[in-house]
Amino acid sequence: MNTLQQDTAVLEAEALTLRFGGLTSLSEVSLRMRGGEVLAVIGPNGAGKTSLFNSLTGVYRPQEGRVTFRDPAGGEHELLGRKPHLVNRLGVARTFQNIRLFGALSALENVQVAAQTRQRTGPLGIALGLPHARRAERESSQRARELLEFVGLGARLDEPAGSLSYGDQRRLEIARALATDPRVVLLDEPAAGTNPTEKLELTELIRQINRELGVGVLLIEHDMRLVMSVADRVVVLNFGRVIAEGTPAEVQRDPAVIEAYLGAEEGDHS
Repeated sequence: MNTLQQDTAVLEAEALTLRFGGLTSLSEVSLRMRGGEVLAVIGPNGAGKTSLFNSLTGVYRPQEGRVTFRDPAGGEHELLGRKPHLVNRLGVARTFQNIRLFGALSALENVQVAAQTRQRTGPLGIALGLPHARRAERESSQRARELLEFVGLGARLDEPAGSLSYGDQRRLEIARALATDPRVVLLDEPAAGTNPTEKLELTELIRQINRELGVGVLLIEHDMRLVMSVADRVVVLNFGRVIAEGTPAEVQRDPAVIEAYLGAEEGDHS
């Protein structure tokens, strides 16, 4: 863990309750993510993991609770009620279970689009080719190239995103999220569909994001070997409730966690 901000909560959810008609997807879920840590959220299929991510990033609005984000200057921002792009602008980025790339655009263009969201150049400046707009475009291109190199795609930046392997598309989506200059990045099952070699590479990439870039990582993942090797702490959900929290070793020994996984049914409604 990055120790610089480890005692400060950068992202905090308090008593989130999310209902869809008569179905309660989250019930009084609280989560406290410290600055610079890797925090994993695990649980059986249907536990509410993706519902939690969607609630943290503005996709869903829970009926009860609060979500607080703290910026580097110490300012506090309530995230509930904000549109996803405004949550992102504050410093919270994410990836998705189902990859959402611009398949016809190159890897470089995909990341460059994201990098440009952090710039203040308006469409008029771009259309007129003003000096500051040209400078901003060069900067976003350079940032995109650096991030593609960082995630291991430096040699494939001109290839269409849709032609990349599944594992490389996962990496590209992570690079695109990082291009928005987040303080926290939420990775929703980044190892899904990857092979064992790609999983090992992904594990190391998560460590690099955390240690080299100083970005906090909130991770949903079914691969327990990956989770236990990379997470500082683990939160366990089951049927929309937090049933355990602690270090990977503590969670692995928790009887409630063992029972939840052994009793889990097939089907994914998370």
